[in-house]
Amino acid sequence: MPSPGQKRNQIAVIPARGGSKRVRGKNIRTMLGKPLIAYTIEAALTSGLFARVVVSTDSEEIAKIAERHGAEVPFLRDLVLADDDTPVSLATVDALNRLDPNGEEYQNVAQLMANCPLRDSNDVCASFEQFVSTAAESQISVTRFGWQNPWWAMERTQSYELRPIFNQQVLRRSQDLPELLCPTGVIWWAKAEVLRREKTYHVPTRTGWEIPWQRGLDIDTEDDWAMAEMLMSLSRREVEAHV
Repeated sequence: MPSPGQKRNQIAVIPARGGSKRVRGKNIRTMLGKPLIAYTIEAALTSGLFARVVVSTDSEEIAKIAERHGAEVPFLRDLVLADDDTPVSLATVDALNRLDPNGEEYQNVAQLMANCPLRDSNDVCASFEQFVSTAAESQISVTRFGWQNPWWAMERTQSYELRPIFNQQVLRRSQDLPELLCPTGVIWWAKAEVLRREKTYHVPTRTGWEIPWQRGLDIDTEDDWAMAEMLMSLSRREVEAHV
């Protein structure tokens, strides 16, 4: 548990726009009895790391539900920051600039995506511990690829011709290839001054904190939703079996 002084140095921003197209209304759609965003809010609050847990949204409906579950929604995000093309990190920078315009309140900023309901407060604390111990400017969460080997990735043309992305690696055995990691939006950290300056978490010196894929799932499609719901149900059964 962080000390009171340390806790004041962190702010969590949960971006949650209302215009999701592939899974309509996903941020507040009910998953196993709770709105999806509630799981992220709960993980942030329970971690004890943050002076403030803030949801950045353009939707009044999302704002009301977020506040009901314990988050702050001190403003509605401008629509220009809620379209399909704007990098989500700009919404987090916007929240930081609004809430700490002089850069005096917060040392570190966590961005927690609302469509990642499977990480918990222990994950948030573990990621922060690595972020601090490595003195990184920024840190993004990553997970390992599963049974599909990314080194064997191929493009398929309109005539069904296959073209390897990695010409040499596709000929090698999987056990002879290095492990690759995939970014996930679960927990991203940055020093506040770095995020203000660079306006992105993808700085050259960024580090990666690994989370098991079962808790690192981003929900972007209906198939993702079904997978997340199944994993959450299995996790609950395991907990109940040990009670």
